[in-house]
Amino acid sequence: MSAYGAIAAPESKRPLEIRSYPLPNDLVLVTYPITGSDAPKEVIEYLYQVFATELEGGKTYPQEGPITLEGFITYFFGSTTIVGIVQSSNEEIKQTIKDALVGKSLEDALGGTYYIKPNYPGRSSHNGGFIVPPTQRGRKIGLALGKSYLQYAPELGYRGSVFNLVYLNNAASLATWTKLGFERIGLVPGAGRLKTGPNGTEEYVDAVIMYKSFV
Repeated sequence: MSAYGAIAAPESKRPLEIRSYPLPNDLVLVTYPITGSDAPKEVIEYLYQVFATELEGGKTYPQEGPITLEGFITYFFGSTTIVGIVQSSNEEIKQTIKDALVGKSLEDALGGTYYIKPNYPGRSSHNGGFIVPPTQRGRKIGLALGKSYLQYAPELGYRGSVFNLVYLNNAASLATWTKLGFERIGLVPGAGRLKTGPNGTEEYVDAVIMYKSFV
């Protein structure tokens, strides 16, 4: 639930397609669009643990935590969600997440996820939120997820995207969105009380507002 109450999300006029994006070392990231909490239970539970740990770290997301599993599902799987699976480039692309994970561990195969849902009410709705597990960082997966976002979001009817809290300490995120053509359209001084000080102490960190038009 946002400060504006329940916000209806747009739906694609046709089903979103499974896509693949190249990664280093002859790997690809295969992206699976899902609606609601239709991902396998073990995938949701694994991503929940990753997200809960991220909140405990206190450096990237504004929520303080802890968050319940039900709260995570509502937050991250309440609209359209994209789940990325890492596989070899010569491996057959499966038609479901469950089939894509057969014989693989979640830690090795689950590259990341993100949601696409409104940030504001219908006349100004555009947003997304991303998770890349620590075991997958440094493999260009964030960039691949970002590229897929720029394809899926317009297909859902969004005319642009605003990320209104990209903290200055999140250099990887800022670099990714800049590379994908997002503009820095504003700065919110002291927007986040993050655990970025000495020995994990809290301090106030500025946040960048990033924007990209899809039209």
